Amino acid sequence: MTERIVATTIHGRYLAIPPAASGPAPLLIGFHGYAEDAETQLERLRAIPESARWLCVSIQALHRFYQRRTDRVVASWMTRQDREWAIADNLAYVTTCLDAVAAECPTIPKVVFAGFSQGVGMAFRAAVNASPSAAGVIAVGGDVPPELTPGALKRVSALIARGASDDWYTKEKFADDERRLRDCAVSVSALEFNGGHEWSSEVVAAASRFLREFHS
Repeated sequence: MTERIVATTIHGRYLAIPPAASGPAPLLIGFHGYAEDAETQLERLRAIPESARWLCVSIQALHRFYQRRTDRVVASWMTRQDREWAIADNLAYVTTCLDAVAAECPTIPKVVFAGFSQGVGMAFRAAVNASPSAAGVIAVGGDVPPELTPGALKRVSALIARGASDDWYTKEKFADDERRLRDCAVSVSALEFNGGHEWSSEVVAAASRFLREFHS
C-alpha cells in the first residue's frame, strides 16, 4: 500500500459581532471545543462583560460532522492522523479569516485568542503564528501544544483555567502548563475553579479582567 498526502481547497466559516462603540477595536478571536460550533464559542465570548469593547470573532473548525443525538452540525480541529498537516492547514485558515476580518472592519493591533477544550491548542498556535504582534491567550480546559517552543511562547500573555473536577484537563497537566509558561517568561494567570469541563462564571469574570488589563 502506498500513502500520499494531497492538498485541496476547503471552505470554512466565522461569525463576528462588532464592538458596542464605533471605530477601530481590538480583536477577540474564539476557538470552540470538540463537537461544538462557532455559535457556541461566540456565546462564550459575548458573556464576558469587557468583550463589548472588542470586535468578537468566532472561527469554526474545518472538519464538520453531525452530532449523533441532535443531528446538529458540529466540528473538530484535528485528529491524531496527519496532525502536522492539519496544524499547518488550520493556521493558514486562521490567517485567512483574520485577513478577511481586517479587510471589513477597522481594528487596532491588539488581539486575544480565546479557546475552550480542543480550541485551546488553536488559540496558542494562532497567538504565536498568526498574530503579527504580541497576543493574549485565554485558555480554558485544554493544554498548551507540545510543539510550541519557548521562543514562540514568550510572545504571549495568558490566562489558563480548569475546573477542579475536570477529568480531561487534569490538575497535574494544569500545573505542568503553568510551570512551562512561567519558565518561558510568559505573564500568566492561573485559575482553578469549582466545576468541571466548562466555561464557568468564574472564567467569565477572570476573562473580563484579563481583557481589561490587556487593553489598558
